[in-house]
Amino acid sequence: MKQRLEIAKVLHPSHHEGEHSLIGQTITVMGWVRAFRNNQFIALYDGSSFNTLQVVVDFEHTPEEVLKKINFHSCLAATGKLVASQGAGQVVEVIAETIEILGEANPENYSMQPKRMTMEYLREKAHFRMRTNTFSAVFRIRHGVAFAVHQFFNERGYYYMHTPIITGSDAEGAGEMFRVTTFEANKAPLTDTGEVDFKKDFFGKATNLTVSGQLQGEIAALALGKVYTFGPTFRAENSNTSRHLAEFWMIEPEVAFHDIYDNMDLAESFCKYLIDYILQNFPDDLDYLDKRIQEEEKSMAKDLRRPMGLIETLKFVVENDFERITYTEAVRLLRNSKPYKKGQFEYPVEWGTDLQAEHERYLVEKHFKKPVIVRDYPASFKAFYMRLNDTAPDVPGDTVAAMDILFPGIGEVIGGSQREERYDVLIQKMETMGVHPEDLWWYLELRKFGGAPHAGFGMGFERMVQFITGMGNIRDVIPFPRTPGNAEF
Repeated sequence: MKQRLEIAKVLHPSHHEGEHSLIGQTITVMGWVRAFRNNQFIALYDGSSFNTLQVVVDFEHTPEEVLKKINFHSCLAATGKLVASQGAGQVVEVIAETIEILGEANPENYSMQPKRMTMEYLREKAHFRMRTNTFSAVFRIRHGVAFAVHQFFNERGYYYMHTPIITGSDAEGAGEMFRVTTFEANKAPLTDTGEVDFKKDFFGKATNLTVSGQLQGEIAALALGKVYTFGPTFRAENSNTSRHLAEFWMIEPEVAFHDIYDNMDLAESFCKYLIDYILQNFPDDLDYLDKRIQEEEKSMAKDLRRPMGLIETLKFVVENDFERITYTEAVRLLRNSKPYKKGQFEYPVEWGTDLQAEHERYLVEKHFKKPVIVRDYPASFKAFYMRLNDTAPDVPGDTVAAMDILFPGIGEVIGGSQREERYDVLIQKMETMGVHPEDLWWYLELRKFGGAPHAGFGMGFERMVQFITGMGNIRDVIPFPRTPGNAEF
């Protein structure tokens, strides 16, 4: 195979002048055809950059059988001299001396076409959709966000922990779990009482795919000080929405000697870092996605359009402090709002009930018009491990040191809390909430022997990528979405 140059390097300004200039040199590029105009101009794409490189074909001296195979998404290698372009739209171009077809794409039976295709159709063609402008941009940005996650924590001295994907504990009752077993369907051994005898299963107990690495993360934080996990998590919920997946990725830092306020500071700085990294390093991809949204919104009613463009929104989030309120303040704001007074909320707004998506969207998009951190939620609907707050005079009931970060258009991006480090309080909370202490004996021992105040949060990775890219459906920011009734590819 000939040595190729990636298109991103060919197009980089540093290679157009000075001692490192490629202009005038004979190079080989390889990629997929985005367009072929007038039997002469190929727009070639190789994934290394959003931009294409123009390859000029000498059609009079190129075999006809080769020209016929230069179709949309056919793969080829072009060797020729790199020159300064005489036409508009590109700085340099390759004057092809040879064209070699590496992979044909017959337009008569290829399922992708050089025209607008719906997101629904492209999900059915997930093996090809990354070749499109939209999805190549999305998945380059997804990579960038993932890289920035590790860079953020590494720069701050955190240790990356791999927590189990197969687990015997449910971290927070976060939803139905996927069972992991080697038993054949309808052939599982039973106990004398007629229940499945998991003692005879592979792990000797009932196991599931994890919903969170938090509990194991706490083990690491109470030995190494500050850690983070970044891995797949699973929810067996029948949720067919634009915000839910059955398999998704989560980032979960856990920090010893942090309280809820330290936790909020870390989460806000983390969000801003990720967004700023993409702004600085993926301008071409963001610019395309921004223009794509603007084009889509031309046919929408004015009140349904975004108040700001995508890039403008991202810069606004980075440059401004997040609003911080308590759950009690949030309820008060909602009950004093016009939608509440006009009966426009579908769900009730009462102290002691969880905030619904419509309530969160009002706070973020209508009232504050910026990301909002809500803290100190009622203990009644939060997980057993969240630290019980001291009683406050203006709060109707018990609250816990929990916080959620709400983003416009997305809703909850981060959920976290200060963990309950007091052994006696934790035991009481577990018993009250029906969590069996004997199942989490090791978790209790973390409090019993050398326990410490600590806090952490979980960020839904796909939701952050969805916010940064402006995509309307979470299924379009993960390469191969797993949803109810769909495990293709």
